[in-house]
Order: sequence, then structure tokens, then C-alpha cells
Amino acid sequence: MLPPSGVIMHLNYRIVFIITFLLFTLSVSMSLINYTVTLQLTQKQLRDSSLPLTVDNIYTEIQKHIIEPNLVASMMAHDTFLKDWLINKEDDTNKITKYLETIKNKYNMFTTFLVSERTKNYYNSKGLVEQIKEENRDNAWYFSFKEIQSNQEINLDFNKHIDDSMVMFINHKIFDEEYHMIGATGIGLKISYINDMLEYFRKQYNFNVYFINKEGKVVLSEDKVNQLSHIKDVPELYAIKDDLITKEKKIIDYTKAGEEYLLNVKYIPELDLYLIVEAKLSYFIENVTKTFYFNLIGSIFVSILIALMILITIRKYHRKLEYLAANDTLTGLPNRRSFNKKFEHFFLLHKRNSNPMALLFLDLDDFKNINDTLGHQIGDEVLKRIADIIKQNIRKTDLVARWGGEEFIISLIDSDVKKAKVIAEKLREQIETDIFLHQITNQTVTASFGLTNVKSDDTIDTILNRVDTALYKAKGSGKNKIILSS
Repeated sequence: MLPPSGVIMHLNYRIVFIITFLLFTLSVSMSLINYTVTLQLTQKQLRDSSLPLTVDNIYTEIQKHIIEPNLVASMMAHDTFLKDWLINKEDDTNKITKYLETIKNKYNMFTTFLVSERTKNYYNSKGLVEQIKEENRDNAWYFSFKEIQSNQEINLDFNKHIDDSMVMFINHKIFDEEYHMIGATGIGLKISYINDMLEYFRKQYNFNVYFINKEGKVVLSEDKVNQLSHIKDVPELYAIKDDLITKEKKIIDYTKAGEEYLLNVKYIPELDLYLIVEAKLSYFIENVTKTFYFNLIGSIFVSILIALMILITIRKYHRKLEYLAANDTLTGLPNRRSFNKKFEHFFLLHKRNSNPMALLFLDLDDFKNINDTLGHQIGDEVLKRIADIIKQNIRKTDLVARWGGEEFIISLIDSDVKKAKVIAEKLREQIETDIFLHQITNQTVTASFGLTNVKSDDTIDTILNRVDTALYKAKGSGKNKIILSS
């Protein structure tokens, strides 16, 4: 006995749930694994590649902008004209002004300058600017430069006599033949290119780049963006000052306001500054996280879609199986199992309400001969035509089924035996005179009928036995007739 349809469907839903759960688990697991791996790779690439490469690019760019100006400043410091002018002709301001202007224009410098140690006069390409004094804070660079051992230095400064923007000065000492310092000369470069470079790395890679001196003061950073003036303003940064102020190239992890950061530190000897490239990890993880959620939602959607497709397919096959379980595939009529189930229901209603009900059994006469002589294909066509005739002559409320082989059964609901006999006779005549049946068999097709009414004391078995007996009587007494058994 087959399990009930509801039980089968419940099992189907359970299968779909299990498959959906497995797909969902697999999708989430794969997304999590991919997210974890990608996150680790992103951090590794940031630490091992992106940050170091950025530092090297900035350093290379700075060097490129310093080498030629440094050579120009060195050439000026060794120029015999300049030395001779400082020693013998400093009163001729026009000559030094013209010289400084020529160098400035020839090498496309922002400014050129000269300071005389003897007179403390400060000259540029426009002439005498001022006389420097030790007590003037703006002139402190010169007196500090005099004291250092090196013959040259590079510093960053604002100069009120030149421009409001920051300028990179490359200073060289000038010596006479006895190696006494007679002055200082050099060039000044606007460093807006550095600001543009810092802006590029911020926008393109989300890196915050700035330069600090050995005291921790931020000397150079992106204009109007980085508001940090000293690392002590950030306690977390100040706590790792010793790691920042180092001539060793380092990558440092630190946490600020609950956010994780990576710092790449490099000492720039030409500027005597420390280059800091700072990366906020959340910026780089953000895209990975977005991708993770996108993949996760996509995976869930695909899982649900697959589950729906499986469910639709199962429901489709379930309906098909239900149909095959309840119907005869050849004639399209309900089968014996389906008839028994429905007839039992109507039989119980008959018991309760005492409504009249009749049972009709019909069997095609000599059908075996049709199969044997004309073939089973013709026999199947005959059975399908008989089914059509039956369906055309009964009500929708009546029950009909192919009982087996060439036998058909009909339960006439709310019909007494008299009405049932009229229907049976109509069926018998139509079968006997049907043109289509005659065309496909080239002979007259007939059927024998057994008929009985349902009694109050009947059981299903007694009814079926009685109508079956009536049918055999019809077959045994000449066929093509209706036998009533009461």
C-alpha cells in the first residue's frame, strides 16, 4: 500500500529543507573562508607591498627634485666669481643681483640667495633684502648653519621675503682659499609638488603621509587636510615615539580611538626628517567586507533560487505521481485504486443519507480477439474511444474508472436502478453503433453490462460481487446486453 499523499509531500518538503540548509551552510562557509583569506592577503599586501612601495616612491620623488638643485647650489658655492665678489666687490650690488637672477632663470629655481659673512647682508635675485641679525628668529637658520660640521644642509621654512608657501632651501657654505667661511649661498624651491604628491597618495590609496623631525613635530603634511602638528597630540603615537624617530626602516602597528593603523617609517637623510606613511586598516578592509556581504547575499539568493527550483520540480513530479497513482494512463480515467477510495466515501454518505446509488460494470465483448487479430495498438484505440463515450454520457458527480483490461465501472450517484438502466442502455447502444469504433476495427464493437442498486444492508464487497455476477450472466447469455441484479 502506498503512503498517503500528504505524507509523501511532507517528506518532499523535508528533503527540500535539508538541501536548502546544506546549500546555505556551504555558501556561508565558502564566503567566510574567502573573506578570511582575502582579509589576510589584503593586510599582507598592505604591509609587505603597498606601504613600502609608497614610501620608496615618495623618497624617489624627493631625491629627484633635490639632486639637480643641490648640484646648482654646490656650483654656486664653488664659483670663483662669487668668492671674488664677496671678498673684493660686495659694494657692487648690481653684479650679484644679476648673477643670482641668471642662475634662478637658467635653472628655473624659485629663488637664489647669498649671505655675506663679513657684512651679514642677505641678497636674492631682486637685490639686497636685509641684514641678518642673530637676535632675529627668522635669521636663526644662518647662525645655526654656521655651527654645523657639514658644508651643506637642506631645510624647510617659510620666508616672509619670498612667499607665504613652504620653501625647501638647499644651503652651501662658501670658503676662501684658506678655508675660512666667507658666506652661504644656495637655492630655494617651492615644494607644492610634495603637497600634490601627498594628496595623490591620500586619494588614490587612502594613505596619510607626513614628515616629522626628531622632536616629533610635524614639519610637512598635506595642506588643509592633516591637522596634526605634533605626535604628542596623539597619545598613542607619542607612546611609540622611539619607534618613529629611528633611522631604521620600520612598519609599526598601533591603535587609535579603537581603529587599527599601520605605519611605515623611513628616515630621509637629505631633509633630516622622518617620512611617515599611515594606513587605516578599516579603509582597506571596507572593500573586502563589502565584497563578503555581496557574495554572501548572492550565495543566499542562489541557494533560495535552487531550493525553489527543487521545490517546484518536486511539486511537479509529485502532482505527476499523484496523477499516475490515481489514473489510468491510457484512457485518462481514474484507476481501480482511486475508484475504491472515492466509492468508499460515497458509500458511507449513502449509508447516512439513504440517497439512491447504482453500480454499473461493463466489459467489452470479444476484446481478446480484437487484440489478437488487429494488434494491441488498435485495442488501445478501442479502449480510449470507449472511455470517451462513457465520459460523454455520465454526470460529473458520477464515479467512473477503468477497472482493469477491458472492464470499466461506473457508480451513478443519486440515481436509482431505473435511471441507471436507461444510462446503461444508452451506453450499450452508442458503443454498438459508434462509427469511430467501426472505422478502426472494421467490425461492430459491443459490450456487456452488469447493473445493481446499492442496498442499505450492503457492504462494498457484496455490491461488487453482485454486479460482477450480473456482468458474467450478461456475458454468458449472449453478450451485448444488460443484466440487472437486485
